[in-house]
Amino acid sequence: MSVENLTPVESILARHTVARVVYVGPVLVGLFAITGGWTGAWSAALGLAVVIANFLLAGAILSISARISLQAYHAAALIGFILRLGLFAGAVYLIAALVDVDRLAFGISAVVGYLTLLIIEAIAVSKGKERDLSWTN
Repeated sequence: MSVENLTPVESILARHTVARVVYVGPVLVGLFAITGGWTGAWSAALGLAVVIANFLLAGAILSISARISLQAYHAAALIGFILRLGLFAGAVYLIAALVDVDRLAFGISAVVGYLTLLIIEAIAVSKGKERDLSWTN
């Protein structure tokens, strides 16, 4: 089996993590719809959108760098995290400055969504529920 024909593991993990937003998203959006109305729901959805973009960007950066070299992969993991953290903070600041959002709902949904999706994916991988990843079986 050729390694070049396989989908990169990082991309698979990012897509699986993002797919789980169907479980986390409605809970957060619903919670903030109840507490903050339409503005709270809209803000929670925007916070989750930033989280989704962050996970997909991480998968893309790591997948591309893994094809280059191990050193590029390590550099992308470290520097990419710092850059994505800066992009995340910048996007949150820009959205909060330009769009009328409930900042509390926006921030809480972004942080809770990020951590919850990360935990759910880690549990799924550790229990071997990721069938696309041969090394988890």
